[in-house]
Amino acid sequence: MLRMLAKLRFSDVIDVAIVAVLLWLLIVWLRTTRARFAAVGLAILTGLYLLVQQLELQLTVWLFQGFFAAVVLVMIVVFQDDLRRLFERIAVAGMLRKRPRPGPDVVDIVTRVVADLANSRTGALIVIPGRDPLERHMQGGTHLRGRVSEALLLSLFDPHSAGHDGAVVIEGNEVARFAVHLPLPVEADPRQAGGTRHAAALGLSERSDAMCIVVSEERGTVSIARDGTLRELGRPEAVADVLYAFLRSAHPPRRDSDVVPFLRAVPSHWREGLLAGGLALALWASLVPGDTVVNVAFAVPVRVENLPKGYALHEVDPPSVEVTFTGLRRDLYLASPGQVEVQIDGLLVQLGRRTFEISEDQVKHPSALSVVAIAPPKVRVSVSQDAAEG
Repeated sequence: MLRMLAKLRFSDVIDVAIVAVLLWLLIVWLRTTRARFAAVGLAILTGLYLLVQQLELQLTVWLFQGFFAAVVLVMIVVFQDDLRRLFERIAVAGMLRKRPRPGPDVVDIVTRVVADLANSRTGALIVIPGRDPLERHMQGGTHLRGRVSEALLLSLFDPHSAGHDGAVVIEGNEVARFAVHLPLPVEADPRQAGGTRHAAALGLSERSDAMCIVVSEERGTVSIARDGTLRELGRPEAVADVLYAFLRSAHPPRRDSDVVPFLRAVPSHWREGLLAGGLALALWASLVPGDTVVNVAFAVPVRVENLPKGYALHEVDPPSVEVTFTGLRRDLYLASPGQVEVQIDGLLVQLGRRTFEISEDQVKHPSALSVVAIAPPKVRVSVSQDAAEG
């Protein structure tokens, strides 16, 4: 394996690097999906398939191929929500469109309003979008596009307001929409989430990277729903810290996000990076070289053996010949210099022969390789004979 890596071409390095980055992004993404354990099981089966393919277990390979043909359809169904979310992110990134980032004044206003609502035990649900589009998850509601203010938010959540039971969506410094209905959670029991508002917040956080702030009208507590989890804050004033942390991750400054967005995630996902690099190298070693038949020329040393007694070897001209082999690139990379040699039977020197023609069967090499050409096809040896023997 080390010899194979030492012979990597520049194009191979670029190839492995691209695959490693894609695998790294895939692994990081899979860790955020609900079906991540199914993905781990599929990865294990894929590893077994690659192993039996290299061992040339044809019946097992055939069974795996039939299995994977059916699994592709099953996985599309299992990962349909996650795949839709992934493609939406790719589309948003490709269009280079960013959501407006709420300013510090909006964070202060939301924090004060949440504290007031918690003290008065007035129910509320506020949505702060991340990078994911939310339109397909929201139903109903009224578009407003009004600037965020304490008076506006308190009026929208007033118990006498027609839309106080719905969610308020804040984009940038504006209230984009109010009285919005959100989806219920897939995994959690809505009755165990803490109420309808808590269930709706949890349902949206399962399907997107948005953050939801929930005020309970029964207990006067404040909870945060994000990444499919719901946690209660110790005090309402902590909303500001949570909001700033969310904005730093979901809405980074332009100088960081526009150039190399994935570099921000490298320090926190270095283990996944090492795993992705190892997988990329393993895939390259098992698939790319193994699928390519190439011709490679080696400078092979000539060794004279079986000299008659009384003869001493002085010189072989040339001392090495160029032998061209054909075979799988993996086998050629793994071939070491000690495995390749031209062996000349020197027994005939006692009959006066000094020039020897090299045939394929005189070339010692791994069985996976075949000899294509030998140049020059002949070598000359210089020997001397003991006077006593002569």
